Amino acid sequence: MGEIIDLNEKEVEAFIASLRPENPEIRAKLDYGYTYTNHTIELFEIRPAWNDPQVFHKEPFAKIRYIKSRRIWKLYWMRASLKWNAYLPHEHSPRLQDLLLTINEDAYGCFFG
Repeated sequence: MGEIIDLNEKEVEAFIASLRPENPEIRAKLDYGYTYTNHTIELFEIRPAWNDPQVFHKEPFAKIRYIKSRRIWKLYWMRASLKWNAYLPHEHSPRLQDLLLTINEDAYGCFFG
């Protein structure tokens, strides 16, 4: 089972790399990252604080959780209320890559505005 999770983490790393600006000057103002804990991937933007450019904030925009008992990945988006909600147009998939594509397409402006 560990090998599958490592493979999925590599998919997430490639996805984040595709979002990151190439120019280092832009990365200082906008970048992307993720955390991976307990079968949950959280994707976030990294931006400097408006009043102190030395302080960086991580603003989460998507969460993907692996449900081991069902062998599926579930996708969540953060509402303005700062609560996670299932992304109902494409709530789950057995393939992580499908959900990463859904985030990238962002058909309803839930992830990237």
